[in-house]
Parts: sequence; C-alpha cells; structure tokens
Amino acid sequence: MIKKLKMGFLALALAGVAAISPASADLSDVLEAGTVKIAIPENFPPFGSLGAEGEYVGYDVDVAKLIAEDLGVELELVPVTSKQRIPFLETDRVDLVISSMGANPTRAKSIWFSSAYAPFFSGAFSTSEMAITSLADLAGKKVGVTGGTLEDLELTEKGPEGIEIIRFGDNAANLSAYLSKQVDVLVTGNTVAAKLSSDNPGLDIETKFIIKESPAFIGIKKGQIDLLQWVNVFILHKKLGGQLNELSEKWLGQELPPLPSL
Repeated sequence: MIKKLKMGFLALALAGVAAISPASADLSDVLEAGTVKIAIPENFPPFGSLGAEGEYVGYDVDVAKLIAEDLGVELELVPVTSKQRIPFLETDRVDLVISSMGANPTRAKSIWFSSAYAPFFSGAFSTSEMAITSLADLAGKKVGVTGGTLEDLELTEKGPEGIEIIRFGDNAANLSAYLSKQVDVLVTGNTVAAKLSSDNPGLDIETKFIIKESPAFIGIKKGQIDLLQWVNVFILHKKLGGQLNELSEKWLGQELPPLPSL
C-alpha cells in the first residue's frame, strides 16, 4: 500500500513538472508553423529602427529577412529594447533574437549564441578638446550609457572610482543626453556614434578609445540544437556568398571583417 502511494505521489509530481514546463519550439516547429518570429532592435540604427515609410529597416532587419527567405516561411518582426531581448526568447515570444547582441559568459547562462554575423565595437566618444584616452580618464566625468547593454556591464565592472555612470532606458535618450550636454562622455557602439555624427553636421564628437570589441551574435533559446545548427550554416553560407559583406557595406559603411565562430 505504501509503495503504491509513493508511486502515486511520484506520478503526480512528474505530471506537475510536465504541466509547468515551457514549450521549446525548434527548427521543425518553426517550419511547421510557417512563421519565424524574430526580435530586432526597436531603436538602434543602423541595426534596426523605424524607417520613414513606417517599416523597420537596418542590418538586423535585412538578416532576419534573409533567414525567413532561406527557411521558406513568413517573417514576423518583433521590435525589442536591450533589456527585452533575453526575456522574450526565454518566454517563447520570439524564436530568434537578431538585435546587435554581444556574447558573454553571463548571457550564455541563459541562452545559446550562434557564430558572429556582424561587426561591432563599443567605445567612449566625446568632444575633441576632452583629454580621454582610457577608462581611468573617466574618473570625475558624467558618462552616459544605455542601461542593460554590454557597455553598461563593462563600465559597471571596470569603471574607475569617481566615475558617474548615468543610465538611460534606450539609445535615443542616451544620445539626447549627449547632445544636450547632460553628460560629458557618450559610451555606445561605433555605429550609433557614427549615425549621431551624420545626423548632426558640425557636432563635435570623436572616438576617444575602444572599450571592447564585441561582434554581434544571434540569440537562440537553450535546447534548440537543430535551430542553432541551421543558423550557423546560414551565417557561413551568407559569409561565403558575400551577402553579409553587402549588408555591412550598406549599413555600416565598411567591408565585413573576419568574425569569430562558435
């Protein structure tokens, strides 16, 4: 009788685990559904932003379109902020995250990463007259950064004593703070600073130093091994075929440099 009760409790426990386990859509599920949901940057040009005609445009958007085309499925773009990227993937709101996301050990605890698909570096940018050549020179300075980004993590971990890190909810607010001189130094990606400069002719801004080389990777939910392998083949195919180089020249103004593979 006791053995039967134990078996009954075990069955109920296993049933409970099965009931609360989240669905894990893999490559076959995406193909069967006929739609791939891809997170792209909500406001992070030139990787992703709302274009003049009301549709999202950018490097990441074009990569998402190529993926849907090669999969032979419909594309559903899901604009996200930096902080939403991993949660949206973990809760099955998207199948992939293509949102200029750098890979690091902390993020790798939560999701898987593909091989790199785009170049990117983080840097400190300020006026030509400001004498800044390293992180140590940021002491006593007001430094603007978008919260939750790789730049935020680097500054939090390695910033000197006396640095005043001011975090903003998105890139637009961070850039606005630099333009209005709320901060002394802008810490962001090279492409973001370049776009700010091109949009504001005559703006005094230059690269002071590179904080971190951080190529962009595609995020995939843990356990989706078939989807991960397909994405890596896709990236290799587009590198060899020249399509990623074309996108790099179109959106980033540079040839595609060598990118790391995982």
